[in-house]
Amino acid sequence: MKKLLLALSLSVFSLSSLAAPVVIANPAGPDALSKAEVKKLFLGKLKKLPNGTPPVVIEYKEGDALRASFHDAATGKSEAQLQAYWSKLIFTGKAKPPKTAASPSVAVSEVAGNAAAVAYVDEADVTDAVKVVYKP
Repeated sequence: MKKLLLALSLSVFSLSSLAAPVVIANPAGPDALSKAEVKKLFLGKLKKLPNGTPPVVIEYKEGDALRASFHDAATGKSEAQLQAYWSKLIFTGKAKPPKTAASPSVAVSEVAGNAAAVAYVDEADVTDAVKVVYKP
């Protein structure tokens, strides 16, 4: 019985510690993005933000848990599908890979310093220097 209670409490704790990923932009950037725009943006298909500027998309490294969670919800692609997708786009010259951030704090500072930058972070990592433009 004690083991069952321990397992249940740990699973509840681990689920509650997961924050939902949100898409952030510079305060001078777009006010909101639709789910379709977010999907196109992070798949390299959206060439201009709603304000007309070319986007600077910031991603995380392959294997990052936040990256997997975000893409599962926003683009519907797994890590392997993303890798194949981007390899094809890069090989054919149809797109350049997105910039990568080593951590959420780096992503937030990159977005805060560039009006065209867009990234995703855990909701808990959002600061006053950026604004949330999409929340699933």
